[in-house]
Amino acid sequence: MRHFGHIAPEVRHRLFHQEPGAFTADSPARLLSAALGATLYSPATRPRLADDIVKQTERGVVSMVLCLEDSIGDEDVADAEENLVRQFADLAGRGLPDLPLLFIRVRVAEQIPDLVRRLGPAAHLLSGFVMPKFTEERGILFLEALQSAEAHSGRRLFAMPVLESPELMYRESRVGALEGIFRAVDKYRERVLALRLGVTDFCSSYGLRRPPDMTAYDVQIVASVIADVVNMLGRADGTGFTVTGPVWEYFRVQERMFKPQLRRSPFLEGQAEELREALIEHSMDGLLREITLDQANGLLGKTCIHPSHVLPVHALSVVSHEEFSDAQDILRPERGGGGVLRSAYTNKMNEVKPHRAWAERTLLRAEVFGVANEDVGFVELLAAGIPT
Repeated sequence: MRHFGHIAPEVRHRLFHQEPGAFTADSPARLLSAALGATLYSPATRPRLADDIVKQTERGVVSMVLCLEDSIGDEDVADAEENLVRQFADLAGRGLPDLPLLFIRVRVAEQIPDLVRRLGPAAHLLSGFVMPKFTEERGILFLEALQSAEAHSGRRLFAMPVLESPELMYRESRVGALEGIFRAVDKYRERVLALRLGVTDFCSSYGLRRPPDMTAYDVQIVASVIADVVNMLGRADGTGFTVTGPVWEYFRVQERMFKPQLRRSPFLEGQAEELREALIEHSMDGLLREITLDQANGLLGKTCIHPSHVLPVHALSVVSHEEFSDAQDILRPERGGGGVLRSAYTNKMNEVKPHRAWAERTLLRAEVFGVANEDVGFVELLAAGIPT
């Protein structure tokens, strides 16, 4: 699979200076953690789930979570598990080569080995499990269960812990909770693909819900948690993990209090004014701003609950030609001793040592999302990726 693999090769050639690279479920974990992109959640109760997965694959989705937790009622868990087993068997029988990375979001650790056993041969389609309300105590149980399931299946399985427990919200317990989470994930580092942020649960601890005019970073109590998670778990010194962006809850807005957040000029240049209006109508301007803030705060990828959110995440994950040029210059072997240089675009300073970690992350993102041509911006990437 590859990002933007659903669009025609000639269109990719026009858009990309360096096209997105191909990867598989067996690719190195470091590459897969960067490639997750917009991870689309779907309730495991959907009766045509196998068809839904195939349909989303054709629209550019490369990672999905099939949810047995908050998206379904307590009374539906047993039926949802049985449905998952049936749908995986259906998918396995189709023999399709390019399915997304598939994860199951469980409720309790005991579900992990039980589901792998019940999936049988179809478990080869499974990439891992999403582990909710992850703390040190709960997390160790989840990770031990994953290790047991992996041994039974003979297949590499990844964990994606969700950081959403109240202990992370409360100031007096936050540091201790994060230290405990680090101990748990560090012990099983080779199996932890990414850490996911449960911002909806964070808000619920205080009876909050951010409106579509605001991002998670405008809710200060939530922003403080994101900052501390990145501070303690997302460091670029080799101890950190990929941390993904929070879910965006909206896909259509009936009334606005504030002005739209999308400038008109990039869409005029791209002759895509109708696209701008559609994005605003469906509350995508707030989503685009939040994705940009995710990236500025060290997050990569995003939890998504609606298919229309996938393309904006992927379009804004493509490395610009300017970013690529700066990263390459910073990482040239002859720059190993450090120093300062003017960017090839002559609009900024590139300081070799302080910017090295950024450059390395940028080139990893370029490997999976590609590098846009010099005259291509996110408007063109959005327009090209919309299904016709």
